[in-house]
Amino acid sequence: MSIRALLVDDEPLARRAIRRFLGKQTGVEVIDECCDGESAVRAIRERNPDLVFLDIQMPEMDGFQVLSDVGSNEMPVTIFVTAYDRYALRAFDANAIDYLLKPIGEERFERALNRAKQRIAGELKLDEVHRIISSLERLATAQTYPDRLAIPKNGRVVFVATKDIDWIEAEGNYVRLHVGNREHEFRETLAGLEEKLNPAEFLRIHRSTIVNIQRIKEIQSWFHGHHRVLLDNGTELRMSRYQREVARKLGLGQ
Repeated sequence: MSIRALLVDDEPLARRAIRRFLGKQTGVEVIDECCDGESAVRAIRERNPDLVFLDIQMPEMDGFQVLSDVGSNEMPVTIFVTAYDRYALRAFDANAIDYLLKPIGEERFERALNRAKQRIAGELKLDEVHRIISSLERLATAQTYPDRLAIPKNGRVVFVATKDIDWIEAEGNYVRLHVGNREHEFRETLAGLEEKLNPAEFLRIHRSTIVNIQRIKEIQSWFHGHHRVLLDNGTELRMSRYQREVARKLGLGQ
């Protein structure tokens, strides 16, 4: 007896990828595809699939709203599909045996499908369930950092990719981003902005300065334990008497 699968994703390419991977498997039949949450709810109720591949981020009705409408006790075994791993733990709590992170890799897909097959057959052992929960908890609680910042400017919002930022300076409750030959100033404390940036990419070298580590060309010793930080665009910044974490990241010793 084959597993009856339903594909739910508003992106045709994502549905096509899942269907392609399933085509290489045995014992799974795709009974329908849905491109929105409302049609997914109807298909789940009317067609009673064994397995649902459910996209989390869909307009109007997302994957969790689909779950809410159907009811967690009525949901088939579900593999959530997402572009953001912070949804992982919530997905598991929603009767999902696993989740797939876009873009979907075939090896990861096969592992998720095998677990779903075990769940459907009632063969998934308790210790395996605990292992999956533990893995998803670690992913869900790991802090994520934005790839770009939304900056209000003259009644509109400008998006700046964090990788393009050279350095950041503070002036009171305002910060100024230096991005190539452009500057963006907006109301935010440097400490607040620092929390939003990936510490593996940005480093606070002074109470009023954060620098993109990849932009640092050279560090020059100065006086009384201070340093000059020279960026690859020629900008020269002052670094306070460095502490252990700064020293470790910049290779200055302690």
